[in-house]
Amino acid sequence: MLSLPALRVGTLARRGVLGAASIRAAHGHSGHVATQEDMSVPHYYDKRSFPLPDVPYQKELGTEQKALKEKEKGSWKQLSNEEKVALYHLKFNQTFAEMNRPSNEWKTVLGGIFVFFGITGLIVSPLAVSPVFPPKPRTLTDEWKAQQVKRMLDMRINPIQGFSAKWDYDKNEWKK
Repeated sequence: MLSLPALRVGTLARRGVLGAASIRAAHGHSGHVATQEDMSVPHYYDKRSFPLPDVPYQKELGTEQKALKEKEKGSWKQLSNEEKVALYHLKFNQTFAEMNRPSNEWKTVLGGIFVFFGITGLIVSPLAVSPVFPPKPRTLTDEWKAQQVKRMLDMRINPIQGFSAKWDYDKNEWKK
């Protein structure tokens, strides 16, 4: 036996509400579907461990860049430094020195850690002063500790090298 939602889906499909076009439109595709790159062909990437990529940085060249590539075939003494740098940047996006340049990402990470600690402190600090924690047990009071010491001395706990060995029972005081 079919449930009520299954019957409703069938009714909506017959009316055309659940057609493929309406599902695509509901998910924001509106006719434009994202294409996936072909990962079987080499791609350009900047990587310090492998600084020479398989393909050039710019595959499609403009008119100025094509003219510069033609000029490259001649003598390099006629090229200016700016043209040499432009030729380099046709093949590579960054120089090796630019790849090795330290980034400022550590500031963002450290700032995030401090923000996390600050928010945690704001949440936890009211708990430390509020009556969230139970009161201290009576065994931590000074009177209790004094009674415990007196009891240990009366029982002569560890009289050879320990606690009772440091107590003078004749004078009722600690040995000096």
